[in-house]
Amino acid sequence: MSGQHTIDRWIRDRARTTPERVAIDHDGRLVTYRELDEGSSALAASFHEQGLRRGDRVATLTGSTPEHVQVFYACAKAGLVLLPLSWRLSPAELRYQLDDAEPALFLVEDVYAEIAAATGHVFERLGSKVGVRPRDLSAEEVADEDGLLLIYTSGTTGKPKGALLTHANCFWTNLSLELATGVSQDDVVLQVLPQFHVGGWNVLALLAWWKGATVILEREFEPARALRLIEEKRVTTMMGVPATYLFMAQQPAFADADLSSLERAVVGGAPMPEALLELYAARGAAIVQGYGLTEAAPNVLCLPPEDAVRKLGCAGKPYPFVDVRLSPESELQVRGPNVFPGYWRNEEATAAAFTDDGWLRTGDVAERDDEGFYRIKGRLKEMFISGGENVYPAEVEAVLHEHPGVTDAAVLGVADERWGEVGMAFVVADGIGEDELVEWCRARLARFKVPKSFRFIGEIPRNGMGKVQKQELRTTDGVTS
Repeated sequence: MSGQHTIDRWIRDRARTTPERVAIDHDGRLVTYRELDEGSSALAASFHEQGLRRGDRVATLTGSTPEHVQVFYACAKAGLVLLPLSWRLSPAELRYQLDDAEPALFLVEDVYAEIAAATGHVFERLGSKVGVRPRDLSAEEVADEDGLLLIYTSGTTGKPKGALLTHANCFWTNLSLELATGVSQDDVVLQVLPQFHVGGWNVLALLAWWKGATVILEREFEPARALRLIEEKRVTTMMGVPATYLFMAQQPAFADADLSSLERAVVGGAPMPEALLELYAARGAAIVQGYGLTEAAPNVLCLPPEDAVRKLGCAGKPYPFVDVRLSPESELQVRGPNVFPGYWRNEEATAAAFTDDGWLRTGDVAERDDEGFYRIKGRLKEMFISGGENVYPAEVEAVLHEHPGVTDAAVLGVADERWGEVGMAFVVADGIGEDELVEWCRARLARFKVPKSFRFIGEIPRNGMGKVQKQELRTTDGVTS
């Protein structure tokens, strides 16, 4: 019998209930729930005819497309694990992940065929016509604890690790998201996060398809286009990382954009500068801060909409079915059915990810107020000690982002003979100098938190999810850790 919490049921049930509702709007191309269900069933049957069996990995290299969504549901039906690779990576980086995961099948969108060929791995074209009649695979022994997604971490330090997420992980994290947000079949969800990231699936997209909503599926994020789509499609719900909302706010069209349809605008992936939250709130589109990580599939904390303004900048309270605690070092730790079983073929890393009593270590420092709301202060490993005082770069970065002349900023702890470590700020700005920023910071931060030096650069390096690549900043001449 099929598991009770497997994702293959979702598309079958939805196609039976609302077959002609639009599941995906991809640049004007409309795909119904019936088409999505039948297409994924044909693909699942094709995978079986090719000899793929339960537990095998299917790697993909593609932008976000309806064909990729069909592959996801086909894997869910056939008991396979989807490995969505990032098209932002180099052939050498892709080769590492392919070698590590050993997929039985590698599907590639035409536009990425040259990059795929450079990995040395054999691949097939994604989206080629499947000449197999759909058949019912509901009798396949797909269990709750079977793997469904293999997502490689960004690898900001060391080699990336494959986080294996099960059907049950995806079920429970989406159920908790539904209870916290109330997404319904009448919602229009703008999906701009890439599908090589867990947020491209488990933050709103899968929930929307479970509920029968319409997903405006963008193959990649374009800030000006996203603003137009919110107005034209009357988008009610979206999710992004701080960079998503920052880049949208920097568009000339932002001042006059109609954001009135947005009921839920969720942010996660990193702490959101409060100045940016206030900017959207002033436009009538309150952004709800959330927090998660790939290993938790990813939802951990969410700020209820009614508290979005009152608790500006907080990450919120735990989602339903999720428990959190703070360690003596103030590290946020997580437990619940959404937490992954471990890293792919990496017992050492898996053991290091959990405490002795089974709680997931997030590596993030947080604080809890008297009402039970959590605020993320920064990465435990990014914290540096200056003159015996702990400094969290995220706190300093938030102050820099509040300056009207600062477009973007990142802070590192660097070696200092007198204080042990001090802050170095990398700033993207126009028309302001170091003295002005020093005074700005001194008025808002304790003296030991004020960066000792500033470097003005043209762009802050970020990965495919918009997270700052601080290791790249450390390679700058003269920067020592």
